[in-house]
Amino acid sequence: MGAFDVELVGKVGSMALVNKKFNDIDHNVLAFISRQLHPGMIWVSSGAAEIGRIDYIRRTGKQLDGDIEHNKTDYAAQGQAILMQEYRRYIDPSFGVRQVLVEHQHFNDEKKRALLKELLLRCPAQGAVPIINYNDPLSSEEIVKLEIRKLTQSGMAESKVVHCLDNDETASQVACLVKCRRLIIFTSTLGIYAKAGDPSTLIEKISGKDVYEVIENVSNCQKLCVGASRQGAGGAGAKLEYIKAPVANGTEVFIASPQYKIADIIKGTAPCTRIFVG
Repeated sequence: MGAFDVELVGKVGSMALVNKKFNDIDHNVLAFISRQLHPGMIWVSSGAAEIGRIDYIRRTGKQLDGDIEHNKTDYAAQGQAILMQEYRRYIDPSFGVRQVLVEHQHFNDEKKRALLKELLLRCPAQGAVPIINYNDPLSSEEIVKLEIRKLTQSGMAESKVVHCLDNDETASQVACLVKCRRLIIFTSTLGIYAKAGDPSTLIEKISGKDVYEVIENVSNCQKLCVGASRQGAGGAGAKLEYIKAPVANGTEVFIASPQYKIADIIKGTAPCTRIFVG
């Protein structure tokens, strides 16, 4: 593995795991992804809150009508069990599957960072695939803002504080933590488009002679990005912001669609946006 501790970190978003037409889990997508996972990979998965919402409606015939933040945490708590059940169902039975719930504090506190890193790096040798998600059931926007404010007041530079606003940021932070060779961010598009919503304008690569040039080119591409797939999501521009740190760390990044195999994306035989130095 050389200078890299982990082969790959990957992330899939909520919308990729839900069949909008039938308002149900997209078992085909989950199965397709899960069967490609093996030890040496770390998988960051959204979807718990949306899957929990679908399950709650199916069981009760209605949505929760309380506070939006409380609803999100309650849905997430219900959906986590289902999400992990689905990954366990489809991942090769000879591999272990380990759920890891993280919060911003696990990246902002050095001791917790070390514990998380050690946990993740033990997995390949033990034949296990870690599935990471943000710990929505035990988090709230108000508490997170308060804790982030305390960090900056304690002297930590704002640029160094990890917020984990969504799982794109979480995946990028995990990629930096374990220093992975490759990071794949699955999204609802084929990659980054020069013109929003137009697949024919797919930007196939963002590169440069060194890290500084690549980051500059990533920033230029951000100016082309507008909109997001759902409320609360940052969209393509946010994805590009989050992946700057892994790129600076030497990681090759792919923004791609989950309809294609991971191996094909890496080989360059599937459409995607590849971000790299060289």
